[in-house]
Amino acid sequence: MSLRGDKTKQEIRDAAYRLFEEKGFKEVTMKDICEQTGLSRGGLYRHYESTEQIFLEIVNAFSDQQKDEVFAKMEQHVPAAVILEELLSKYEREMNDSENSFSLAICEYYSSPAVSKENNSVKRQYEVSKSTWTALINYGMGTKEFKHVDPESIFHVLVFAYQGVRMYSRLMEIERNIPVQITNEIRMLLLAEEV
Repeated sequence: MSLRGDKTKQEIRDAAYRLFEEKGFKEVTMKDICEQTGLSRGGLYRHYESTEQIFLEIVNAFSDQQKDEVFAKMEQHVPAAVILEELLSKYEREMNDSENSFSLAICEYYSSPAVSKENNSVKRQYEVSKSTWTALINYGMGTKEFKHVDPESIFHVLVFAYQGVRMYSRLMEIERNIPVQITNEIRMLLLAEEV
């Protein structure tokens, strides 16, 4: 695909992402995406066949982007505590954004009976995210910035607390200090006393 085509596909994914955040998966149509991007139906269908195809590209790109960023920073020997702080700050901002939660769209999509459980991108996203966090925690233990912990357990505490807040924030008002409480607990579990 040409650079212009790649740019158009990225603009489509960006617009669709905002719509999925606002409305969930089920309420977003190709017409909505056309209106958001200014593309004609033919222009949109030249790049994507369905909202599902766009959605799956977005889901798969999330974890890949985070993984690439984290691994690049580890290769550049950025301190583990700095990488951790960047990730936790991002998670705090996202947990406090109750208006825009892509988590709802993910739950709607994957709870549909039509979705194949064998070809589950959420499972793929989960595995990529787990491998990223595990690598970061092992890196931090290697540099002695992090305490000796079970990386997979820390990942589970973080990811399920994060997703829980993202989902519940669509259903009820979440106190603004809850995301900070969660990320502070992760810091306490991980950071060595001298860091």
